[in-house]
Amino acid sequence: MTTAEPAPDATPEANANLRDFSGLIILVGAGKMGGALLEGWLRLGLDPRKLALVEPQPLPHIAALVGRGVRLNPEAETLRAANVVVIAIKPQAALEALAPLAPSISPSALIISIMAGRTLQFLAQAFPQAGPVVRAMPNTPAAIGRGITVAVAAKTDAAQRRLAQRLLGATGAVEWVEDESLMDAVTALSGSGPAYVFLLAEALAQAGAAAGLPAKLAETLARETIAGSGELLHRSRDDAASLRQNVTSPGGTTAAALAVLMRPNGLMQLMNEAIAAATARSRELAG
Repeated sequence: MTTAEPAPDATPEANANLRDFSGLIILVGAGKMGGALLEGWLRLGLDPRKLALVEPQPLPHIAALVGRGVRLNPEAETLRAANVVVIAIKPQAALEALAPLAPSISPSALIISIMAGRTLQFLAQAFPQAGPVVRAMPNTPAAIGRGITVAVAAKTDAAQRRLAQRLLGATGAVEWVEDESLMDAVTALSGSGPAYVFLLAEALAQAGAAAGLPAKLAETLARETIAGSGELLHRSRDDAASLRQNVTSPGGTTAAALAVLMRPNGLMQLMNEAIAAATARSRELAG
């Protein structure tokens, strides 16, 4: 079990902007998740000159940021000056990608990893001289600023945790845990969760077509129903169970459908099994 200090301030004010950031951030990996963080930071006012990217094959829109002052694939001297190193590469590429960088990273630099399955212990081994470290698990709605990230910290002080909160919060909400072992279930629920929601949209559209709707209309209805229901859940003070009950009239059509979905071995049981399977796999991948 790995524990961390109490969570930093998670209020909206904590993520208000990055205009006052005075250090240097190294972003290792500018793919989908790294790119989402990058766009979020710039949107929050981060000076591009305070950012350097380690990305051997940058996409055109990433390479174009050089014209705004972002440094691309910097030399060791720049790496040594970094106050924050954010690792956003695929976990299977971690050993090969981090080995040449690690010797140049200052022991005082805050290391933030969003690599799935890579533990605090792995990061300590990858950066033997490492000081403060944060392991985080975001999810793909980060691409539109509506993600949620769960993080756990080690050897960090209050200021470093607040900085991590601001950087991770650029793509959505941030929650903190003290027990690193919870990160496997976090990965199973929120990290993989968007796929489950997209599968539900697929299933709704397929079922609508099977019931006689034109396929395109069924797809549109499923997409808008999922998106609208998610936004209602996001904005409402009621929990999901209450919102479900609000839609369900006794003896009505919704009740008939829920009787199928909520029967023994129905959706609830399937979801329990799915999350358990994903959690177990996350533990296996972490070694």
